[in-house]
Amino acid sequence: MKLLSYQLNDKIYFGPKVKKEEAVWDVLSIQETLQVLPSFPATIVEGISLGMDFIEQIRKLVEAASKDEHANSFKRQFTEIEWLSPIPRTPKNIMAIGKNYADHAKEMGGIANTFVVFTKSPTSIAADEQTLSIHVDKTDAYDYEGELAIVIGKKGKDIPSKLAYDYVFGYTIANDLTARDLQTKHQQFFLGKSLEGSCPLGPYVVTKDELPNPQELSVVTKVNDEIRQNGQTSDMVYSVEQIIAEISKTVTLEPGDVILTGTPAGVGKGFNPPKFLKSGDIVKISIEGIGTLVNKFE
Repeated sequence: MKLLSYQLNDKIYFGPKVKKEEAVWDVLSIQETLQVLPSFPATIVEGISLGMDFIEQIRKLVEAASKDEHANSFKRQFTEIEWLSPIPRTPKNIMAIGKNYADHAKEMGGIANTFVVFTKSPTSIAADEQTLSIHVDKTDAYDYEGELAIVIGKKGKDIPSKLAYDYVFGYTIANDLTARDLQTKHQQFFLGKSLEGSCPLGPYVVTKDELPNPQELSVVTKVNDEIRQNGQTSDMVYSVEQIIAEISKTVTLEPGDVILTGTPAGVGKGFNPPKFLKSGDIVKISIEGIGTLVNKFE
């Protein structure tokens, strides 16, 4: 199931994409009008905490709406909504893995021999199709990084790698935008990776049942239709299972947490001369089975 979050009339909603249509089911309105279920979560993060029961609830709501004579009244066309990140606000900082592709580590002048973790502020979250700033007043080295992102579905600590997938709700696409000069200046990652809008996510969170093997996905990043990154998640140094197990040794993971899994080679800094983002650039990140995350920069 492909889930998205959106804003309409100053209110935040969520729901599944309507199959074969450019529209979303307004599951909150379905429940309010038809009273299909005894109760239903008010936010997507509340729903995620219910795990696959949440998906079953949504299926029941959609089934009921589809049979209703006013079925179309429960659909919201993509043209009438404002897209949000599928997870509008994470419970804590977005977690991310650095140098998790050997070729990327090499282009950055290092080697992928350690488990590198950093975080991005929740205020950095942005949406698909959102126009974002390149922050010319703060950096002249703003860079892109296309990544697979894990959405955690269950609270856990000290999770064994063989049980890690039990704690996954689904996956989305991330652009780990980075001010390289700030990253160097402060000798750490947080400030250079937490500028406003520096973590667009989307367009959907795809439930794990639709992506049973996250280590067999292509990751392609285009800047103005020029392919810059063309990688495979099979090239990760640390797999999704290993990432969850390692982080959870220290951090208690919670429903709605987002973990970025690293980026393939081909970032702007890796070129000679570097190809950093400039005003007018359009970045498209595609991961098979999820879709394409698109942002314009100004």
